[in-house]
Amino acid sequence: MGSEETKKHPKTHLQLNPNWAQLQLKVKSNGLNKSSKHTKNPESETHNSILGKRKERLEAESDGSKPSPLTPINDDFSLTDVVAMDCEMVGISQGNKSALGRVSLVNKWGNLIYDEFVRPVERVVDFRTRISGIRPRDLRKAKDFPTVQKKVAELIEGRILVGHALHNDLKALLLTHSKKDLRDTSEYQPFLNRNGRSKALRHLAAEILAVEIQNGEHCPIDDARAAMLLYMKNRKQWEKSVKDQTRLEQKQKKRKPKKKPKLKDAAIVKAAVTAS
Repeated sequence: MGSEETKKHPKTHLQLNPNWAQLQLKVKSNGLNKSSKHTKNPESETHNSILGKRKERLEAESDGSKPSPLTPINDDFSLTDVVAMDCEMVGISQGNKSALGRVSLVNKWGNLIYDEFVRPVERVVDFRTRISGIRPRDLRKAKDFPTVQKKVAELIEGRILVGHALHNDLKALLLTHSKKDLRDTSEYQPFLNRNGRSKALRHLAAEILAVEIQNGEHCPIDDARAAMLLYMKNRKQWEKSVKDQTRLEQKQKKRKPKKKPKLKDAAIVKAAVTAS
């Protein structure tokens, strides 16, 4: 009897309803899609990390917001013929003396090539965090001053150095730089106000670049990028003015100064005038 039932209904419990089979396929498909969303793609991560700041601009554009002019538009981190530098200071001694606390350099594309916190030789009494953005924890493992000084000297040697009030930064670094290779946005004539005085970097950035910087704690990277962008936008005219100034100085040096009469000759002339 059992063998007859088996012949009439051969393994009916293994048969699937077509609707159920479709449902299983749909569930399986959804599961695969979800797992693929959560699976990290190493190639994608590497690509995103390489993009760096460029990725930030692409994201800003996709959001519909206007990207910052200070955001680099390429991935060239090479040491270019022009570099921009900005430093932040901390207070030493009684707090009224300044010492280097951080230095940042960018290349002509605005990409960061050096950024280090610096441990001053003397004890810091005022971190000036409200302006410098530097905190005690930043200097605990910071590099010592001589190491940073040597590295910066190597990076700027033989290159055009851009910045704002560069004399302050170079003084803090105890470095000098050839005057012909300095491009200071605080001294460039078209950037001065009507009275011939320097404008603050934040004002130049707002007026010329339409970007806000130094709202609260300063970022030396942004400040260096702003100075570089100001230079690059005016590079052709700026370099022309430097060449013209150099030629003028060379002409002045070639001119022979008028010889002053010798003391003996002057006395003779004076005596002759008195006798007449």
